[in-house]
Amino acid sequence: MTILQMRLWCFIFLLTGNLVDSSALPSTANPVPVMTMVGNQVVLPCSWKDSQKEMAASGCHIQWMTPPHTVFEQLGEDRWQGAEYEGRVEVPLEKLNSGDCSLIIKDVQIGDTGRYESFLVVDGVRSQKTKVFIQSVKLSVTDHKSQKSLYPGDDLVLKLYTPHSFAVVFQSRNSSEWVNLWKRGDENNERMEKHHQLEQLTIKNLQYSDEGIYKVLDENDLSVSTIQLYIKEKYMSSRIQAKQEQILIDAAATSSSSPLLLSVLLSFYQIIHLH
Repeated sequence: MTILQMRLWCFIFLLTGNLVDSSALPSTANPVPVMTMVGNQVVLPCSWKDSQKEMAASGCHIQWMTPPHTVFEQLGEDRWQGAEYEGRVEVPLEKLNSGDCSLIIKDVQIGDTGRYESFLVVDGVRSQKTKVFIQSVKLSVTDHKSQKSLYPGDDLVLKLYTPHSFAVVFQSRNSSEWVNLWKRGDENNERMEKHHQLEQLTIKNLQYSDEGIYKVLDENDLSVSTIQLYIKEKYMSSRIQAKQEQILIDAAATSSSSPLLLSVLLSFYQIIHLH
């Protein structure tokens, strides 16, 4: 669609909205609950045939709103999207013509949380347009939460989940302050590297001081994800194994065949530590 066509289309929508009979709007409606997580794709259910069975598919004019704002509007192949949803919302035409007016929202954001209402715009009396209410949906979007345990020297891979992730902040286990670690557009360095294709950030060569909480934030400082990182003591398992070996050696020393068994265990112990 050209810019001129888009402006004309927006003008038609504004004109249509001014002629809508507000008495057709619902006073109360129980919304359908839909839950998802940041970065996912979600479908808000809707079927226009349930409320307007005689409507011709070719003339189907559908509108989705988060009152009082329009999110998406479509008439035939012409469509309009709200600025905050640009490139992220659609009602597939082939499904719309068969009665399915469900709204697909891609790359869902925390800010998309809210109540959505769908309407069918139809011809009313005196050539006015009337909105016929179809469906109310309550969308809840939550952030990602996880825990990780890594060793010193390991790399921490942080999923950013969405291109709308803007920053990563860190709170040390011994501090209440949040420190800015990364912002979108920062150049890679020795410790931090943003993948050139995937939405992930790698923090290299972890140290004990890196233990704490990591938060991925969007442009509005809303949480995309929260990661609790624990740094494990690297040689803990080796010390436990050595203690178990010592117990076996002590036990062998008191047995009747202790000289032979002790010799075997000592040889086994030396082989382990050579590797």
